[in-house]
Parts: sequence; C-alpha cells; structure tokens
Amino acid sequence: MIREGTHRPTAGWSIVPRLVRGAPPVVLVVVGALSLLVGLLIVTRPLTSLLVLTIYVGISAILSGVARMLAAPETPLWSRVTFGTLWIAVGLAVLVGFGRTLELLPELIAVLLVLGGLASLYDALTRGRVSRRVLSAVWGGAQIAFGVLSYAWPDVTVLVVALIFGLRTIVFGATLLFRAVRAFVEGRRSVPATAQPASADAPRAGSGRARAAWLAAGRYALSVLLIVLAAGGWWANSWFQDGAQVVDAFYDPPAVVPYEHGKLIRSDEFTGQKPPEADVSRILYTTRDANGQPAVASGLVIVPHDPPPGPRPVVIWNHGTTGVARGCAPSLRDASATKWAIPGLDQAIAKGWVVVASDYSGQGAPGEFPYLIGRGEARSSLDAVIAARELEGLNLSAHTVVWGHSQGGHAALWTTQLAPDYAPDLDIRGTAVLAPAAEPVKLAQELTTGDANAMLSILISWVLVPYADTYAEIDLADYIAPGSESIVREMTQRCPTEPGVIVSVATALGVSEDRPLYVGDLTAGALGKRLEDNTPKGPFGTPILIAWGSEDEVIPPHLQREFVATLCAQGEQVRSLQYLGYDHLRTLLPGSHFIPVLISWTDARFRHADTHVDDCGR
Repeated sequence: MIREGTHRPTAGWSIVPRLVRGAPPVVLVVVGALSLLVGLLIVTRPLTSLLVLTIYVGISAILSGVARMLAAPETPLWSRVTFGTLWIAVGLAVLVGFGRTLELLPELIAVLLVLGGLASLYDALTRGRVSRRVLSAVWGGAQIAFGVLSYAWPDVTVLVVALIFGLRTIVFGATLLFRAVRAFVEGRRSVPATAQPASADAPRAGSGRARAAWLAAGRYALSVLLIVLAAGGWWANSWFQDGAQVVDAFYDPPAVVPYEHGKLIRSDEFTGQKPPEADVSRILYTTRDANGQPAVASGLVIVPHDPPPGPRPVVIWNHGTTGVARGCAPSLRDASATKWAIPGLDQAIAKGWVVVASDYSGQGAPGEFPYLIGRGEARSSLDAVIAARELEGLNLSAHTVVWGHSQGGHAALWTTQLAPDYAPDLDIRGTAVLAPAAEPVKLAQELTTGDANAMLSILISWVLVPYADTYAEIDLADYIAPGSESIVREMTQRCPTEPGVIVSVATALGVSEDRPLYVGDLTAGALGKRLEDNTPKGPFGTPILIAWGSEDEVIPPHLQREFVATLCAQGEQVRSLQYLGYDHLRTLLPGSHFIPVLISWTDARFRHADTHVDDCGR
C-alpha cells in the first residue's frame, strides 16, 4: 500500500526492511540472497513456484495488515484496526486453507486489491498534502479497478502477480545485499537504520522547498501513470469482450423441452452470409449427451431454392475445431454457411442436396461440449437431421452421406458407427472425412512428445476440460500442475476467432518454458482409457473416403496412413488420398483438388453407382 501522512509512519510497506535494520551484515547477506533466489524463481517459473507465490501472498497480506495497524498516529484507530484486521484475516486464510487457496489465488488477490484500494481512498479523504491525497485517491481507484479485472482474467492475474511480487522480492534482496556489501567495506558490525527526516512534507528553506516541489510533481506524474494503466486495462477488457461471440436468446432452451431426442424446439432464419441459391435456418433441438442424458443442441440447415422433385438427399456436415466454449458455435459466426466453411457447399446446393450442420451440444446451446467425445458428437449430428424433418415444407430423404473435417472427421466416423442403433430411419450411404482426428490416443501421444508451445497448451486444455467434465472418473488435478486449474479452464472459455484468445496465448507463453501446466501422462489412467474408448472402431459397413495433406501441421500424415491400414485390415471399403503440399485446412478450402472428388464420390453414393471405392488392395 502507499502510505500517506504528514508525519513519518512508524511502519508501512517497508516493515520487513525495518526488521533487518541494525542486523549484522552476514544476516543481510543470507536474507538478501534467499530473497533474490525466491524472486527469480517466482518470475521465471510462475507455476512451478506457485506454492512459494501463495505463501508469499499470505505472508505479505499479514505484514501489510500489521503495517496498517502500526500506521501514523493521525490515522484514526478504527481505520487502522478495520483494514489491518481484514488484511491479516485474508492472509491467514491463504496460509491456513493452503491447499484450497492455490486454486482461489486470483480471487484472493482481487479481494486484497479491493481492500487496499478502499484503504487508500480513505486515506485520501482524511489526511496529507494535496499531492499525497491525489496519489492516494488514484492509487486506491487503480487497485479496485485491477481487482475487478482480476475476476475477469484470473489466468493473467496469476502471471502478473507473480511478476510484480517476484520483481519486488528481487529488488528487496538486491538492496539488502548492496547494504551488506557496503557495511563490509566500511568495516561496520551492523547495518544502521537509514535516517529519516521528521516530516517528509516539512519544507525547509532553499533546497527543502525545491525538494517538496519535486516530490509533489513526482506524485502527480505517478498518478497520471496509474490512471493510464487502469484506463488501458479497462479498454483492453472491453475490446476483448466486444470481440467475443454473443450467444443470443435463441439458444436458451425453454424450461420444459420434449424428452425424445431429435425433436425440434424452435427454428429461425440465419442472419449471416448465405449461398446465393439457398435458404439457411438455424435450429434448436433435443439430443442426448455423451453419457446418454437429455441435452439440447443447435445447428444450421441449408436448403437449395430449386431442388429436383422428390425427397432431398442429406449431407451431414461435422465441423472441425472451433474452440470448446459455448460462444464458439459455428452457427454464431457470419460465414459458417459458405464454401469457405463447408467444402463443396455450392456444388452440393446445385445438386439439390440439403446440408445439415450441427454445432454439437454445449456450443450455442448450454451443456457440456463433447470435444473428441464420439457419442456426444454423433448424437448431436444425427438428431439435427431428425429435427430438420420437422421444418415446414422440407421433405428429406433417408439417403444420407456424412462429411467431417478434423474434429468433425472424428464425429463423422462416430455418426456412421452409431446411426444403425441410434437413428435407424437414416440410410447412411458413405462417410467422407478430411484430415480426421480419428484416433485420440495416438494424437495425444504425438502432441505431448513434441516441443511445448502456446498453441499446444491451449489444445490440450480443450481436450482435458471436456473429458474431465464429462467423465466422473477423470480428475483434472491428475494431469495439471497444482493450482493451475483456473488457467487451464480459462483457456477453454475463449474461441480462436475472438481477440481474447491473445490472453490465452500470452498466458500459455508465460508458463510453457518448461511445460509446467501439464504434469500427467495424457494417455495414462482414466483419461487414457476414455481416449481409447472414443476411438471409432466400426464396423462402418459403407464406403469411407479419407483425404489429408502431406504437410498437415496438426495431425501427422503417418497417423492417417496407419488409420487407413487399420480400416483395411477390418475389411472396410476405403478410398484414401494424400495431397502433396496441403496443410491441415487446405483440403476443404475452395480450389482444393479434393472437392471435385468429394462431390462426385458423394453423388455416386446417393445413386448407388458402381464407382471406385476401395484402395485396400485385398
């Protein structure tokens, strides 16, 4: 805290340095060296040193409370006792409830900042020269502002506090070492207390007046800096929030929904970009989650204007990774019903096919998002088609082909695998997958054996959190560093397309130097078993078309070749294509050489045409 007063306080923020005044130089060397090492540890390893940081915060809060109680006599007794007691109480709570407060550290820091801000605001109203009052008022307001922001950005709070506390400790340790060295050089047996003037604000003739003026100017300058920092923090917070997708009331289910899965709750016109020859509706419908419990999901239905007569064939589109937060639903994005999001969409519309694209449960609609959790993904996709049949004037054929990219490739395979039992009225005639994340266990092994980086940290959080929230036997704490749950969970609350993802990247960069976020083997224990359980194994029973790029930076091409070999060994009909120079996204974008193959292959499935469907060479 910034201490204000017309007389020198008996104690303040500098209470610890006061305790070592008069100590032998060797004591200062030991205390200074330890402080320097602790400070460096906190700054360079904010998560691995989280235990140290938590203890430091607790002790600092207690000392700050003591300092408040020992404040200048002109500060009212009730103020010293009230604010001092609160600081000490929070500090003791941090230390006594140590195991729990590791996770609550950002919130506790926010409380301390608000308490400190209120104390400084009180000081500004009660005592001191004008410049001191101004600085106290600004510092108090800034602390409260930063306290509120700590609730909004808990992952950043841990890193910022680690930096501040760490630097403060480094400065303190270096100062003690400097004073000890000076005492040794001067041959002193103890370090004397630094002389203080009786009143920091009592101007003396000549240089005293000049010094007072400079001090006042410095306080005003510091006040301006604090205002700029606080305003910048609020502006950044507003910018991040404005850039996030807004989930409107359409996605909120009514209090009572049909128990049956695949029932349409409501539909509405999609307000984003639309293909020139099609209408696009968004739908809200009932489904089942990964554990078979009732859930609600949303999606898009894209219907050609002038289709051929008769029931219309259906293409189920399973989207790739868009994040795992509710606001990451494709139907919330402006371009989700365009050829840039769905491969070959214009050609599909020209052929009269209806495209049904689920968001999956937990995106758009509330619930747990089934990221790489096959049964949850597949049920959402199948129920989207069943619910679309209830749209007025839409006559859907049972003939269905399933498409999917990346995560959606995983979902597409599960959709085909579950359809005979879950949606027997649908006639699945083929499955086309682009760069599928088909085998979660092998993908996890590949990801965790590579070099740690920010995007890897975010991607792992997208797998860990949904799995832990879906399966009771998976404990998130078994796979992450102690105290890092708030950081890991915050990473799942931002979408790749919103500005707030910058915060996730910055946080991950700040802690990924020695990969401190993830300490457990992702392929071991309960998580490993569930990843294996979510590998689609068939039987699929209909032709499979699989394509990937030779330069795929997300899913290594050798995993796709191994998956094709597994399918062939099982007796599935598989046509596989690798495109030289294509990365993870290139196969689905306009101009991809794969799109004409996808359209002709799908058309042949609808017509039951005798075309090339098997590269297995049996």
